[in-house]
Amino acid sequence: MSKVLVVEDSLAQRQMISDLLKGSGLTVAVASNGLEAIEQMKEYSPDIVVLDIVMPEMNGYELCRRIKSDPKTQHVPVVMCSSKGEEFDRYWGMRQGADAYIAKPFQPMELIGTVKQLLRG
Repeated sequence: MSKVLVVEDSLAQRQMISDLLKGSGLTVAVASNGLEAIEQMKEYSPDIVVLDIVMPEMNGYELCRRIKSDPKTQHVPVVMCSSKGEEFDRYWGMRQGADAYIAKPFQPMELIGTVKQLLRG
């Protein structure tokens, strides 16, 4: 079973995304900010990371850069899931190394489909 790390500072959003992913048969761990996520990456070794951009301590862009620059985690797909939905935000997210970018609000099947597709490679 594939493991997903959900990084989201909003409790409601974190719960909703986690429930969606668990409902589609994935194992889910959560972090509420980028620093917590880095610790979780070490302990949990997720197969994919779904992260928000606007978070305290370390934003999603920086977290994505860290994941993609570490030889131990650079192969882990990253899905940015943010309310920042402008074309520039999407472009910048992909420039940081994100494998996919989903704007909030999103359709549940869009998130699940994107995550499953990236897990398949």
